[in-house]
Amino acid sequence: MLIKPYGDTANDGKVEVSFTLPMAKGPEATEAARQIAKKMGMFDPNVVHAETIGEGYTFFVIYGAIPHTVETTEIKVRKVDTPTYSKEQVEEMIADHFDREIVFVGASTGSDAHTVGIDAIMNMKGYAGHYGLERYKHIRAYNMGSQVPNEVFLQKAKAVKADVLLVSQTVTQKDVHLRNMIELVELLEAEGMRDQVLLIAGGARITHELAKELGYDAGFGPGNFAEDVASFAVLELIRRQKNGQ
Repeated sequence: MLIKPYGDTANDGKVEVSFTLPMAKGPEATEAARQIAKKMGMFDPNVVHAETIGEGYTFFVIYGAIPHTVETTEIKVRKVDTPTYSKEQVEEMIADHFDREIVFVGASTGSDAHTVGIDAIMNMKGYAGHYGLERYKHIRAYNMGSQVPNEVFLQKAKAVKADVLLVSQTVTQKDVHLRNMIELVELLEAEGMRDQVLLIAGGARITHELAKELGYDAGFGPGNFAEDVASFAVLELIRRQKNGQ
């Protein structure tokens, strides 16, 4: 099935884009924004909003149409394929398969100072009615907060004998999140710990496919909650236990 973006009517290709140009607000800047939109492939682009955001910089919102289509039957997405269970079901699975608590250590690592994501997954109150891992029975959760160096994160994992490491990455400018994520994998491998823990990443630009490519066991993007992460982790730990890993 071929589809286009939907604006006013089905398959009209209408889209809205925004970007900033290093030009002072004015007719020349507006025309520059319109021409850039045309070079992006937009038909009849209209600059519907222009706002000064600093000396010599203007933010634009542009509305127009694009000709491109996508064949939905050809889309293949690599995604976490384990089911999501409720908090109570996860607790029951741990009690049935383990004679100890499952230990999670999480942090916004490297220079990342954002804690909203890791707090939503780990803190007792959770987010949007989804309780965090600290509230789960049979789970011991350590939330180390933000700007945690990978070396410090690794030391904590070793000290508490972590089963699962949760890495939150929000700051992605100049792909700093990729370098940080790769560094952690390399540190784990150097310590001989990579196969001893589940390594899970999360964040606004994190996908399961990206996480796997970087050497992680799973990746969770926006719209996921503690039960999604906990279900994957516990099911994978059960699988490894059965296989003697």
